[in-house]
Amino acid sequence: MRVGMGYDVHRLTAGRELILGGVKVPYGKGLLGHSDADVLVHAVMDALLGAAALGDIGKHFPDTDPEYEGISSILLLEHVGNLLDEKGYIIENIDATIIAQRPKLRPYIDQMQENIAQALHIETEQVNVKATTEEGLGFTGTGEGISAQAICAVEKYTNYGSVDVTAESSGCGGCCGRAAGKEE
Repeated sequence: MRVGMGYDVHRLTAGRELILGGVKVPYGKGLLGHSDADVLVHAVMDALLGAAALGDIGKHFPDTDPEYEGISSILLLEHVGNLLDEKGYIIENIDATIIAQRPKLRPYIDQMQENIAQALHIETEQVNVKATTEEGLGFTGTGEGISAQAICAVEKYTNYGSVDVTAESSGCGGCCGRAAGKEE
């Protein structure tokens, strides 16, 4: 099993939509960035890329590339999911935290989890998103920005055994008889 950690932060600014976990959250400000600046999805992508030792989102989606200007981070997450699949990784779980003084995010978290799971072709139960404040402290506490942290676990396909452990046998999955050349 491999573990990855991701972190992202963006400044809040007027004149932009607030997108978190692929959800348009009603708020008077949005996050400033080259893409849609979805800090939650960016942190998740960095965690996944890190777990698979594939670099970070800046390597794959540089903010100097006009192709990614204003792009949905959910589309970029789908690309990251495909990269992991190509490299033989299975996503076990993702746990993420959004740090924002406001707006209150609880009403949107279930949809965020669903969006992330759908983009990665995993079960919603494999994704956990939380939100917290910093009690008025720091740049998130004063409402200057929003940050997110994520951690994930991935596993290589090749690390799964090929023995059928569901086969009925005398406790060893039937491998002992096959190893000795006996037919079942």
